[in-house]
Amino acid sequence: MEQADSLKTINYSGIFLSCYSDYSEKCIHATPEHVLLYLYSGEQVIHDRDKKITIKAGECAFIRRDHRLMMYKNSKGSELYKGISLTFKRALLRDFYNKINKSYIPDPAPISEKNVFKIQPKADISSLFQSLTPYFDEGVKPTEGVAQLKLQEGIYALLNNSEAFYPILFDFAEPWKIDILEFLNENYMDDLTMEQIASFTGRSLATFKRDFKKISNLTPQKWLIKKRLEMAYIQLKEEKKKIQDVYMEVGFKNPSHFSTAFKKQYGIRPTDL
Repeated sequence: MEQADSLKTINYSGIFLSCYSDYSEKCIHATPEHVLLYLYSGEQVIHDRDKKITIKAGECAFIRRDHRLMMYKNSKGSELYKGISLTFKRALLRDFYNKINKSYIPDPAPISEKNVFKIQPKADISSLFQSLTPYFDEGVKPTEGVAQLKLQEGIYALLNNSEAFYPILFDFAEPWKIDILEFLNENYMDDLTMEQIASFTGRSLATFKRDFKKISNLTPQKWLIKKRLEMAYIQLKEEKKKIQDVYMEVGFKNPSHFSTAFKKQYGIRPTDL
């Protein structure tokens, strides 16, 4: 993150307060954990590839893990930027999932491919974030137990908001297996067969395909192509790299296939960037 003297960030056990007195602050968001953001004042603009999401005061957004986004945190007139975010680590989500009554879990909802979900906060989300302000305003650090309860309250609020969050929050496999998304995000550029990926994540090919359906509507092959193109877009658009330096780095074997796939996903050719 590009920091200025006017930046104030406080972290209490995965609960973050960010406050800016400059007119605008630009940063890159790229975390391995899910994040729930609430904006008290100012404005936040999120650029997700070719999509633009604007979060205003009193609004909330959920950002999926393992996605790189460009963010602009802006003051609005005399209103300084001030936001609080909750970070949901996988260990917390696993523990939460193990303790809840499974009979309350709805039938699997369609798995969304969105990276950012704009949420109109209901009473449970609004009351959760309002209850956090005294800790930051008064500089009183909550106990570890209180912080964990607030994070659990955030999970409940998301699940109450939409059933779509069940497969997103609880997308881990059995504890003795390697997390599929974690492995793919680290190795998406490698030339691996589905059999090899299944083996490396501790699964048979059939089990791998079954588990993958729990985390994405795409096939593993299409997920890999989408991931490679997303990373190529960042390198071409934001990092200003050359096409010949990008396509092989993200896992494509030839520029023709890369150009065709890129145009199919983004509607423009790589050279148009």
